[in-house]
Amino acid sequence: MADLKDKVAIVTGGGKGIGRAIALDLAKAGAAVVVNSATEASCTATAADIVAAGGRAVAMAGDVGTAEVAEKLVAFAQESFGGLHILVNNAGITRDGLIMRMKEEDWDEVLRVNLKSAFLLSKAAVRPMMKSRWGRIVNITSIVGVIGNAGQANYCAAKAGMIGLTKSLARELASRNICVNAVAPGFIQTAMTDVLSDDLKKKLLGEIPLARLGDVADISGPVLFLCSDAAGYITGSTIEVAGGMGM
Repeated sequence: MADLKDKVAIVTGGGKGIGRAIALDLAKAGAAVVVNSATEASCTATAADIVAAGGRAVAMAGDVGTAEVAEKLVAFAQESFGGLHILVNNAGITRDGLIMRMKEEDWDEVLRVNLKSAFLLSKAAVRPMMKSRWGRIVNITSIVGVIGNAGQANYCAAKAGMIGLTKSLARELASRNICVNAVAPGFIQTAMTDVLSDDLKKKLLGEIPLARLGDVADISGPVLFLCSDAAGYITGSTIEVAGGMGM
C-alpha cells in the first residue's frame, strides 16, 4: 500500500464508479481527499464513507468543465487541507451517436466535460504543486481513445486528447518534480456499462483477451501506484487497463 499520509488529493467524478473507487483507495493510503462530482448527493456520500472509515475527506459539487468551478475546487482543497499534491481528472460523460447524426452540442459538451475540465483543473493545480515541489496528475482516459470506437467520435476524440495533454504536461512539469500520467480503462463494470444490452456485452467479451469486464478496483490500483513515490520515475505514460484490448 502506498503511503500518502501527507498528501492532499482531488478526484473529479468521484461520486460513483471508478472515481469513487479511486477516492476510497487514496484515502485508505492516508491522503486527504476532496471529492467532486456534478451532483451534491453523490460526492457527499463518497466523502462521508471515507470519514466513516477514519479517513479525511470533504465534498464539493460542481461542473469542472467551467473555469470558475475548477479554480474554486483547487482553492477549496488548499483551504480545507493546506495544500494540493494529487489531481485525478476522472470527470466524464457520454453522448453517443453516429457521426452523421451527432449533434454539434453533443460534440461540444463531451469535449468540454471530458477534456476541457482536465485542462482547466491542471492549469489551476500546478501552482500549489510547484510550491511543494511534488505533484501527481493522473488523467483517466479510455482504451477507445487509443483504438477508436464506432458511435463515439466525440468521446474518443476527448479521450485521445487527454493522452496528448498528458504527454505535453509531463514535459512541461518534469523539472518541478510533477509526474503526469494517464490510465486507459477498458470496459469496466459500472453504471455506464450496465445499460449495455446482453448481446453487446457478449460481443465485447469476445474482443477482450481476458474475456471479462474489468472491476473498478482494476483501475483504482494503478492510479494509486501512479500517485505514490514508487512511480516517481514514470511520467508521460499511458497505462492501458483493458484486459488486453489495446494489443
